[in-house]
Amino acid sequence: MQKKPLSLLAAVTGLLSLPAQAENLEPIVITATRTAQTADETLAPVTVITREDMERRQDRDLAETLRQVPGLSIANNGGPGKTTSVFLRGTESDHVLVLIDGIKAGSATTGTFAFQDIPVDEIERIEVVRGPRSSLYGSEAIGGVIQIFTRKGGGPLRGHFSAGGGTYSTYQGSAGVSGGSERGWFSLSASGFDTKGFNACREEAATAFAGCYTAEPDKDGYRNLSVSARGGYRFGNGLELELRALRAGGENQYDGSYVNESESVQQTLGAGLRYAPMSAWTLNLSAGRSWDKSDNFKDGAFKSRFDTERDYLVFQNDITLGSSGLLTLGLDYQNDQVDSTTAYAVTSRDNKGLFAQYQGQVARHDLQLSLRLDDNEQFGKHTTGGIVVGHDFGNRMRLTASYGTAFKAPTFNELYYPGFGTPTLEPETSRSFELGVRGLADWGHWSVNAYHTRIDNLIAYDSSWQPANIDEARILGLEAVVGAQVGGWQWNTTLGLMEPKNTGGGANDGNELPRRARESLRIDADRSFGRYSLGGTLEGVGRRYDDLANTRPLAGYGLVHLRGEYRLDKGWRLQGKIENLFDKDYETAAYYNQPGRSFYLTLRWNSRY
Repeated sequence: MQKKPLSLLAAVTGLLSLPAQAENLEPIVITATRTAQTADETLAPVTVITREDMERRQDRDLAETLRQVPGLSIANNGGPGKTTSVFLRGTESDHVLVLIDGIKAGSATTGTFAFQDIPVDEIERIEVVRGPRSSLYGSEAIGGVIQIFTRKGGGPLRGHFSAGGGTYSTYQGSAGVSGGSERGWFSLSASGFDTKGFNACREEAATAFAGCYTAEPDKDGYRNLSVSARGGYRFGNGLELELRALRAGGENQYDGSYVNESESVQQTLGAGLRYAPMSAWTLNLSAGRSWDKSDNFKDGAFKSRFDTERDYLVFQNDITLGSSGLLTLGLDYQNDQVDSTTAYAVTSRDNKGLFAQYQGQVARHDLQLSLRLDDNEQFGKHTTGGIVVGHDFGNRMRLTASYGTAFKAPTFNELYYPGFGTPTLEPETSRSFELGVRGLADWGHWSVNAYHTRIDNLIAYDSSWQPANIDEARILGLEAVVGAQVGGWQWNTTLGLMEPKNTGGGANDGNELPRRARESLRIDADRSFGRYSLGGTLEGVGRRYDDLANTRPLAGYGLVHLRGEYRLDKGWRLQGKIENLFDKDYETAAYYNQPGRSFYLTLRWNSRY
């Protein structure tokens, strides 16, 4: 089974090596270095997903959008709206830092982000930076950083609208308006999603020490209503001010022995100020708050409430040095607070960080150095750093080598949840090496990255099912990306090979870390035929385990999705999609069902077309 993805990649790569004309438009990315760069200039492995990408593939949720990222694994507990965990480069699901418009988001209690509740209709683009970024962002960024940018607006007055539905009594719609002037910009958008769903959890979980621990053979629906707003103005003296807001509210039904319904809110509110007192010096000030709230019920009866808030403040200075150097100096402040019906021994903590970064170029050599000092109220001072070196061979090919360290402070649940938490936990730390090469050709682009990450004090469950610093992990991985335009078809291929092992000794020594696939492969192909467009996705995921003991295997699977589009008139498009064409039965988490063959139809209007 391990040979199939490799042989398939070789075949696809051979096809893409045929001469062709490809248009390489380099997007601007900011997450990798906290400064604006083109995707070609950045030394870090970055995946950029645009609004056009999401609409072309007809993505219905954020998890579906992120599946194209190499080295990223997803575990979902039973369909739309159900808990969705993201594992980046084999690290834990709480080792991924998520930003929304520059504001740190996520739950202080669980340490994870509610990917299932953020609608793609409110998103302008996504940047995924793979590899450690604690030297710029602090705790959590062991596996990487995912930054979500809401719709920005600007330019002439424009509108957008979509409405659609399909299998499982699913309905989805959005509408918004955007525009601006020479100095100002704004965007307002709203979206809704409703599905009756399917039975989230298999009945076998009622007797297994996994899954939902109950048998509730019913349909588990989900509803989401979301709004976003963003606006800014550039004053005559060059001062720029921007306000950003996103609110996503969900109502979820699932299977559970203690709770089986929830009402949740994911919300961010932020402001950014940018000013250049002189041509070589730019000041950036950003402040905001994120909320993660949930009220939980059992058959309509209230059971619990978990509300967390995160205040975030960043002051950053970018100073140009000569013709090819950039120095970044900054500080940030973060405060997490918990308000819950469950009693926590500690309900708040703050973190202060100082960071510095230098980016320079000498001849064909690029250099990036970063250093950060964090002072955590509970865990004291932690220093992290990173170095990246790049060499341009002059024939549109670049070699990069990097080393970075990172850390992750334990969550409030891991520390203080009654009957579960361990207050003596220590922060997790990591160190990573990476070697990469990428290039451009007449037929498209390609890249290969190999990495080695070691995590110390990895938090896992001991024999009494309580979190403890009992494990270490070693993760070896290889990522390959190939994209080209051949014979009128736009091809994009990603391959991930990984060995995520527990190396901490004890009963689980040598076992694979759960829910990370050793092999993953995705091929997307799209082509336009005048008014018509056709496309498809082949997605393959290798065998995994669902537990640390490696006693519950999850079988590998392959999925095929087809999509089509017809341009009715200027700005109007009718889209159709078939997901899981061959009705494959598969799991991403043990005992939790996934959608079978599904059909969806969407009418979309956008005044920019």
